[in-house]
Order: sequence, then C-alpha cells, then structure tokens
Amino acid sequence: MKHSDSTNPSIRNIAIIAHVDHGKTTLVDAMLSQSGAFREGKDMPERMMDSMDLERERGITIAAKNCSVVWKGIKINMLDTPGHADFGGEVERALSMVDGVILLVDASEGPLPQTRFVLGKALNLGRSVIVLVNKIDRNDARCAEVLSDVYDLFIDLGANDAQLDFPLLYAVGKRGIANASLEGNFESGNLNPLFDMILEQIPAPSYISSEPFQMLVSDLSYSDFFGRQAIGKVIHGKTKAKDALVCLGENGTVKNLNVTKLQTYEGITLVDTDTAESGDIIVLSGIADVKIGDTICTRDAPKALPRIVIDEPTVSMRFSVNTSPIAGTEGKNPTSTILLERLKKETLKNVSLQVDEENRGGGFLVRARGEFQLVILIETLRREGFELGVTRPEVIFKFVDGKKMEPVEHVYIDCAEVYAGNVTMKLNGHKGRMLAYTSQAGGRVHLEFSVPARALLGYRDQFLTDTKGTGIMNTIFSGFEDYRGDFDEFTNGFLVSDHNGVGVTYGLFHLEPHGYLYIVAGDPVYEGMIIGQHNLRYDLVVNPSKEKKLSNMRSTSKDEALTLTPIQPMTLERAILLLQEDEMVEVTPKSVRIRKIILSELERKKVLRESKKTG
Repeated sequence: MKHSDSTNPSIRNIAIIAHVDHGKTTLVDAMLSQSGAFREGKDMPERMMDSMDLERERGITIAAKNCSVVWKGIKINMLDTPGHADFGGEVERALSMVDGVILLVDASEGPLPQTRFVLGKALNLGRSVIVLVNKIDRNDARCAEVLSDVYDLFIDLGANDAQLDFPLLYAVGKRGIANASLEGNFESGNLNPLFDMILEQIPAPSYISSEPFQMLVSDLSYSDFFGRQAIGKVIHGKTKAKDALVCLGENGTVKNLNVTKLQTYEGITLVDTDTAESGDIIVLSGIADVKIGDTICTRDAPKALPRIVIDEPTVSMRFSVNTSPIAGTEGKNPTSTILLERLKKETLKNVSLQVDEENRGGGFLVRARGEFQLVILIETLRREGFELGVTRPEVIFKFVDGKKMEPVEHVYIDCAEVYAGNVTMKLNGHKGRMLAYTSQAGGRVHLEFSVPARALLGYRDQFLTDTKGTGIMNTIFSGFEDYRGDFDEFTNGFLVSDHNGVGVTYGLFHLEPHGYLYIVAGDPVYEGMIIGQHNLRYDLVVNPSKEKKLSNMRSTSKDEALTLTPIQPMTLERAILLLQEDEMVEVTPKSVRIRKIILSELERKKVLRESKKTG
C-alpha cells in the first residue's frame, strides 16, 4: 500500500463538531464574518448555515453544511455538523472530507453524550483536534472542571499521547472572540487566534502524487438547473471541468459520467472553477445514479476508494399513504409509488436512512438512527404538502448465532436529587442498569444508565413529568447486547370515536371526566379516530359528536354555559410517542391525528377474537 508523499499547503479542511447547542453554527457565522467572506456593509444573516426552515425553527443543525474562508492566503474549507445523535450519519460523512476538527465544549455543561460520539469518531479516524471551550461568559461557567472532564474523555476514548496534547482555546463564540488563556481580552478581541491555530495545527491535505484523480462522494445535493450534484473531497490527482470521469459504485459497478459543471465553495456560495486539485472539496453537477460512498475517478485508471462506513440503524417506522375517511382534504395524498419515490430520494442524501421497497403491511418500512431523525423526515414531507400515515417506532433486533440482540443506549441524566429515586425506579423497571451516580452542587445529581432503546420510546415526556420539567436527559447509542427480557408498559387507554362528523361541545363536555381530550369542538372526527386519553388502562369507545336532545322545556341556550378545558395542541413528536401497536398517526400539512389502524370497532373485535384463537 502506497503512503502519501505530498501535501497541498494552500488548503485546510476542518469540521466543527460538538454536542447540540454548544455553539457550532454561531461560531461559523463569526468566522465567515471576520474572514471577509462577506462584503463590508452587507448584512449577514444570523445562523446563515442553517438554511432549512426546520433548522431555524428548532435551533439545531440537521444536515452538514459546507463553506470556506481565506486566511493569510490559505483556503479553509469548513463543515458545520449536526449536534443531535440521530444525525450522526451527517457527522461521519463530514469527517470523511476533513483532516482535523474543532471540538466545541460548553464552559458550563462540559462534555455531553454527543461530544463523546463525535470525538470518538474523529479520534478513530486519526483527525487532529483543536479544543475550544466556548461560552466562557456564562455566569455558571466552570472552565477548569470542564477542561478536566475533556481530558478524562480523551483518555476514556483511548486517545494516544499525541492526541492528548491537544491545542486549546477559550472563546465567546457569539461575540466572535477566542484567546489562548482565560486572561485574554474577551470584550474587544477577535477570532485571529483560532484562524492562526487552524493553519498551525491542522495538517494540509496529503495525497499520492503518482495517483490519478480520485474523489470520494460524501454528500449529495440537487439543483433545479443542474440536476444531481455530488459533493466530496479530491483524494488524489487533479480534474478539469470537462474531463471524462467514471463512477465506481457498490459491488464493482462502473458508470460513465457526463459532468456539466465543476464548482468549489467561496464563503457560503458555489463558484465555477476550471480545475480542482488534491485536497479541494468540490461539487460535480449533472450526475445521475451516484450514491454516497461511491468513488469518482478517471476513465483511464478506475480505482475505488474505501467506502464510508455508517453505524447501522436502530429504529424503524412504517410509512403509508393516508387512508382515513378525510384523506386528501388537507393536502395531497400520494400513491404508494409516489411515496416510495420520495422516500428513496431521501436515502440518496441521507446514508443513515434505509427504505424497504416492498409494500408490506400497507406501507414501506423506513429505518433510521433514532426516532427524532424519523420525526424530521415526516415533518419535511408534510411541509411538502404530503398526507401520510406512520406507525409506532419499533427498535430493530438482530440475531447473532441464534441469540436475540437489541440496541442499547447509554443514558445521561441530570436532575434534582429529590427526583432521582423515581427516575431510577422507572428505568430499572424497564431493564435499565445504573452505571454511575454522582452528587453535584445545588442539590442535583448526575446519573448514567445502560437502557434498552425500546424502553426509551415515549419515555422523554414521562421523564419531564417525573422531574417537573427540570431534568436533562441525553442518550447515545452504545451497541447491540443480549435481549434483556420483556417488561410491562404502563400506559393508559384511549378515547376512541365511533362516529364520523365533528366534535360537539355537549358531547366533549361529558367526556372530560373520563380522560384528557385531544380535540376541541368543531374538529373533524371519524370512526376509529383517537380523540383523547382514557383515565384507565383500556380503550373506551365514545361519541364526541353527541348533541343534546331538545324539547319545549330545554333549549340550545342551556348549552352555551358549557365550557371545555383548554387542550394542548397535538404535536407530531407527542403523537408518535403515544402510539401503541394497533395505532398510527395521520399526518397532513394542517393536522396531526392519532387513529386506530383498523378503524371499524367491529373489525377490531373480530381481529382480537381471531388472535386469541391462534395465540
């Protein structure tokens, strides 16, 4: 195997990695501003790298983004990565294109679960790491303790001596200030120390001078003007805009490419270029049938690079067309073919998603890294105007040598000590195992558990209730382990409508004593639709459309005095977490409803009788 013999000193490729909300995107904004990527006097949008509406609304990064700055004549390609564990596939793709990372750690919160995940990936790939302790202006900043925790994390992840000797900066990312020590000026400083450290500490991209052009496809995009776009780093060699190229796919497939455009990043925009060389991050347009992990190279010397290896999915949901009685009234109800095409399109740019193309059980099985990733996909589809139905999330089991294996999460919890007993009881009752219990200042405790992923489905809402909204819970996938056995799910039943029509004040008012309602008067209802939660652990079939019978002695004016208890609007996340095996969520651009998979009460009873006979 040949080793690299040359470097490109005019380029540095870095990724910004961190736990969610530790300030990655804000830091990138400041770096773009101070590097001169925007003309003087031009307004720079806040969180400019979060271009998706969902990213701006939720304040998180969902998809990795590319941009570049120039510092002292050297081009720095930067990749802003997601901080949420469910989008770890985006982080892994980003790391395949860079030679080093900037690890952001909040000066108060310290290293958190996703910090461990992204740092572990970077260290395993041998990437150089710059540690940036961010938000040191927080009133609760504890820089010394956090730095100690960072060292402990490096050691715990098996870092070698060179990796342990990491360069360190302190920063206030929102102000665009970084310094080598806490004694520096954090009132009127800048990010010059960070830019200089990138040039000094992050190695220039290396390559083998004798190798022809090779590019690893790490990301995909689409342009209405230029079609499919392949994004990746030039590993070896050079290419020109009109060169004859070939794509090497899985299983040795070879496809000729007709590249229409060659581009690189300047700031946050793409610009045309005639030539790309080793180390460049480029975008090739007009490419069909290219997948993430493919190698693009010259036709004269085709040679595949190692494919990107992504952690396997752990959760699945079934997506189907909307089959409710009011389907198509609030959006476009796709055919199964159209829905499948849209789901497959998503897998082209999201390598951690998998779709079973066979329409079994009335829908397509979609596998992902976590339930939040699936929620984002569903929300994206509804914003595109789709109506669809989705079933309860289910964990994905494996069988190794005949043994049933299940995904297990490492759970990190920070809560008041008074709630720790209840949290521990709940998780232990769901096959969780306590790993650590640490008392902290202010009467709070830090807990760590090993918990089956199936036990955490729907648990977040319960956790917030148990901790009065003051607890913090983070999870990270730790691997597959032996199946830990069954456990009881303590869930209440539902109030299920037996009528088609609309909710009526009179009928809903008399249902309130039986549970908590999800609908208000005037909302559409249909047979099999779930209109509330029952107080008891079984379903209750009800009539939310019931109206008061009128007579000469009773009039509608009496009904005006009835007042319904205000309800909390149903959200997609909440609806999904409430689901049981025989239920699904109806999602439209306007509404989120929970329903029985089998709408007819008579049919549900028939299926139940048959299952008892065969069971």
